[in-house]
Amino acid sequence: MKKLMIVLAVATLGLGSVTSCSSTDTKTVVKSKSKYTCTMHPDLAFDKPGTCSKCGMELVERDTTEGK
Repeated sequence: MKKLMIVLAVATLGLGSVTSCSSTDTKTVVKSKSKYTCTMHPDLAFDKPGTCSKCGMELVERDTTEGK
């Protein structure tokens, strides 16, 4: 059973590297990092949408990608 698991793991890794190398037309997708902030308290930043911990207002998304 142990040998079978090792063989399957090696085969999976081998197939993954073969398929990733064979593609010459790959594009990198950059996902923008976004933070959420309160319009009344811009010094506060949150990772998820919700409400401000100080005033209870709805948080708005602020784009934090570099290169602006």
